[in-house]
Amino acid sequence: MTDVIWITIPTYNEADNIGLLVSEIRKAVPDAVIAIVDDNSPDGTGDIVEGLVRKDQQIVLIKRRGKEGYATAIVRGLQEGLKRGALILGQMDADFSHDPKSIPALLQALKEGGDIAIGSRYVQGGRVEGWSPWRLFLSRSANLAVQVLLQVPLADATSGFRFYQRSALEHLPLDRLQVEGYGFLYLSAALAVWKGLKVRQVPILFRDRRQGKSKLSRRILWEAAVALLKIWIWRHTGRWLGKPLIQTSPQP
Repeated sequence: MTDVIWITIPTYNEADNIGLLVSEIRKAVPDAVIAIVDDNSPDGTGDIVEGLVRKDQQIVLIKRRGKEGYATAIVRGLQEGLKRGALILGQMDADFSHDPKSIPALLQALKEGGDIAIGSRYVQGGRVEGWSPWRLFLSRSANLAVQVLLQVPLADATSGFRFYQRSALEHLPLDRLQVEGYGFLYLSAALAVWKGLKVRQVPILFRDRRQGKSKLSRRILWEAAVALLKIWIWRHTGRWLGKPLIQTSPQP
């Protein structure tokens, strides 16, 4: 059976959120396949999803052996969707910062000609709730840096709430990106722009997580900043500072 809409959700310790999130997604897009990629969460997230799978054949659990990271979880889930014949593939977070009620608007943007639809906090109509001024400043500054240094005209290149046409995703070598977290998000968005894909920005309400602990850390922020500098140098000189962040050939 062909899975038309496929939604990838990476999880690590999201036991407090995942059950209700799946329920809310099902209300917004009743026929979607919901793929949870769990990194062996010690809080039992995987066990909860296994229970959901027994009740709903349109839920898929991809279990990994340990905490392998956000970017590889997204790639793993999207690749599985491509293998199963999905025509529209999306990604979102498990902590309710991405409201399932916004999914129909993102899908509509694809229907109206977009190759990729990004849920944006910073276009007209989008907004953020629950963040401190400092956290909002960091996010805004990161996106401004991406716009200026990488020449990417997107208001929110670090948003992880996205949907792709199958044809667009097949042209993005996400499995070759050697970056994590925010670096993966803005670099994948930049690649889409550089390849001439039509990226539609859809306003969303972004709320800070309801339950659980944020995964953001100083290490993640530092890695994203260093990655941005390396990509800027590569774009201007053709050379990587240290290890390349985009592989020239797929991993074996």
